Amino acid sequence: MEYSNWKEATDQENVILDQWNRLTKQENMISERWKKLMEQEQKKKMPVVNIALVAVNVIVWCIMELLGDTLDGAFIAQYGGMHPKLLAGGEWYRLFTAMFVHFGAEHLANNMILLAAAGGKLETEIGHVRYFLIYIGSGLAGNLLSYEVMMRTGDFAVCAGASGAVFGMIGALVWASIRNKGKFQGLTTRGLLFMIALCLYYGITTAGVDNWAHMGGAACGFLLCLFLCKITECLKLLKKIYILCKKK
Repeated sequence: MEYSNWKEATDQENVILDQWNRLTKQENMISERWKKLMEQEQKKKMPVVNIALVAVNVIVWCIMELLGDTLDGAFIAQYGGMHPKLLAGGEWYRLFTAMFVHFGAEHLANNMILLAAAGGKLETEIGHVRYFLIYIGSGLAGNLLSYEVMMRTGDFAVCAGASGAVFGMIGALVWASIRNKGKFQGLTTRGLLFMIALCLYYGITTAGVDNWAHMGGAACGFLLCLFLCKITECLKLLKKIYILCKKK
């Protein structure tokens, strides 16, 4: 009788050990999945698009500097800079290429430092695709407004630089801060607006600065961020409604 009880107790112990092993395996599997999810989340938060844009701008400038003088307007126009007469002649692609061409190292450094600081914060908040769309859209809008003003005034000049797109990032950050009740990752709406005003004042008082591209880029960045964030929220809501209706 005692032997039988001992055997039953041993069998129960083995069953418990098997269950424990299964639980341990499940726990390890959950832990591995959690690690993978965390790694994926970190990759999503990393501003890869912003890093790539800064790298492209720097690489383009380095190549152009090897080919000639990036402070020469004629050279800049030859390699993608924007001029009203060239656009009027059908070379509309310059609205895009001019965003990646810069007048000298100082011009490049000013834009890239601001882009690296502002763009990274924005991309981690709104995502890679929306960030890229805002950057390109703002740059094109700024260059297009600059072109229209030059055509109206007749004051023609070769224009280049990422400043329209960079100001688009600041405009988008204004919307992001408004959406977050006036504060966003250490930035405030008032501070961002003051930054825009200060940059525009500097542009007005300094020769050779395309303020129209800055204003067009900032306005477009704000509106694009507003539109893209709102449409995403609407799509998420429609998806939830669709899932609820499907369950019924």
